[in-house]
Amino acid sequence: MTSPSLKSRIDRLYTGRHATAVRFRYALLVFDLVTVAYFIATTPYATSPTHHAVHFGLAVVIFLDLAARFWIEPSRLHYLTRIYVLADIVVLASLVLSPFVAVNLAFLRILRGLRLGHSKYLLRDLRRDWRLFREHEDAMVACLNLIVFVFVTAAGVFTFFVGVGAGMSGYLDAIYFTVTTLTTTGYGDITPSTWQGKLVSIGIMIVGVSLFLNLARAIFTPGKVHHPCRGCGLTRHEPDAIHCKHCGAEVQIETRGFS
Repeated sequence: MTSPSLKSRIDRLYTGRHATAVRFRYALLVFDLVTVAYFIATTPYATSPTHHAVHFGLAVVIFLDLAARFWIEPSRLHYLTRIYVLADIVVLASLVLSPFVAVNLAFLRILRGLRLGHSKYLLRDLRRDWRLFREHEDAMVACLNLIVFVFVTAAGVFTFFVGVGAGMSGYLDAIYFTVTTLTTTGYGDITPSTWQGKLVSIGIMIVGVSLFLNLARAIFTPGKVHHPCRGCGLTRHEPDAIHCKHCGAEVQIETRGFS
């Protein structure tokens, strides 16, 4: 009996249901969370040789993860068009090019946050293992998208309109400006004075308000779990559903039970 190929072993790690695969996917989730937090925390500081070394190490891990996913993907061309894959490529480019360009590319690295919650196999694990996520998935994903938008935009505002020399105080001003703009609060203590800044403000309001309204809809709409019905394909059901309310077929929502 021949041993599994390297490709099949990697595929089972990323897509399998066994305990090792689940732990591996949770480890990747922790890595993504820590990486995004690191990118956010280091945005207001000028890069140093130590930062470049850390960035290179992160780039290697992200590249290996991206290459492994691409290798086991059945439809590779379609895979490359997904927004979170394109974001990973941009993040990789920003990490590799950071020692060679004068512009602080930290705002691009925060796009790594788009990777969070876009693995269907990790989502399957979260739905099965965490009741809170299973019942509030839409709200959590909408909140994540809003947070990523806020910090990517704030880092961009800080880089191009405030300046790295402003340090943490300037970074907080950029976050403050982004939040007050997307909520249309507009206290007026920080206002754009150039046409470029005004265009950015318009973009923040249009995109930010849309994301904010999507979060509000997800919070106040009764929560449902994601589980495709084999009969009609309906993907949203009540957490305790036994039959599909659309076609009446039996649904078997995967769960480890309620505590």
